[in-house]
Amino acid sequence: MIPFPNIDPVAISLGPVKVHWYGIMYLLAFWCEYLILKASTGWRGLVLDADEIGDFLGYAISGVVLGGRLGYILFYNPAQYLSNPLEILAVWHGGMAFHGGLVGTFVAGWLWCRRKGVGYVQMCDAVVVGVPAGLGLGRLGNFINGELWGKPSDLPWAVVFPTGGPLPRHPSQLYELLLEGVLLLGVMLLLGRRRLPHGALIGIFLMGYGSVRMTIELFRNPDPQFITATNPAGHVLGPFSMGQLLSLPMVLGGAALLAWAFRRGERPPVRFAPAAAVQTPPPSGEPVAQADPVADVPVPDSQT
Repeated sequence: MIPFPNIDPVAISLGPVKVHWYGIMYLLAFWCEYLILKASTGWRGLVLDADEIGDFLGYAISGVVLGGRLGYILFYNPAQYLSNPLEILAVWHGGMAFHGGLVGTFVAGWLWCRRKGVGYVQMCDAVVVGVPAGLGLGRLGNFINGELWGKPSDLPWAVVFPTGGPLPRHPSQLYELLLEGVLLLGVMLLLGRRRLPHGALIGIFLMGYGSVRMTIELFRNPDPQFITATNPAGHVLGPFSMGQLLSLPMVLGGAALLAWAFRRGERPPVRFAPAAAVQTPPPSGEPVAQADPVADVPVPDSQT
């Protein structure tokens, strides 16, 4: 058993102003997305300057917040908010859903791309490369808050959470940090540099996140609002939790999108090798070196 580090959720306190670690994780997540997006847009054949990327992130942040909040209300606790509609605005009380935030980001991105005349699929490909960084940081914030812990466990790395009772539990937030964050980010950065067909990266991300989330849900404690005397496991449809039920369409849709992308076969433009340097003419009387016709051909990136 590992003791909970018991980190104060409030990182900075200046009188009535309190800055929480979870909020800092959100800021870091968007900063990481900004840095990665500056590179990934070029990998996908888009030419955007820093101001345009910043403008896009403004749309994306709105989509994450609005979609995440509405997703939580609709999927996880509609009865509570129907009985108390003003609580919908109380975002400081918590209640955000990743799946809703993802939909909100796709909608906001479509609006931005339509206004700017930017290819929507290429932009989505570029965006999803950096999303796992934000997911990992968000799960780290959950761990610091001591929330969304896992089921009871007797494994050596189980943790006793302050709000989870006396039993040691799976640190499922750290599982998600490693798989949704570190591992998936590595995969997306590796594949993002390759000339995969437009739409392929979106499909890979959806399949990767959905598969990981469905697996981690086996170790997460069920949402308390779904637990009843006749349903102690908190399932919402057959053997599925709400997180699994929302992630299954991501896996299926991602697979279909990946197949569509490769069947369509449209790829980003080839990035050519730098032009050859101008050679200095040899002294009089010496033969002029002939250019190698193969060496002068632009070198494309890997096609896979």
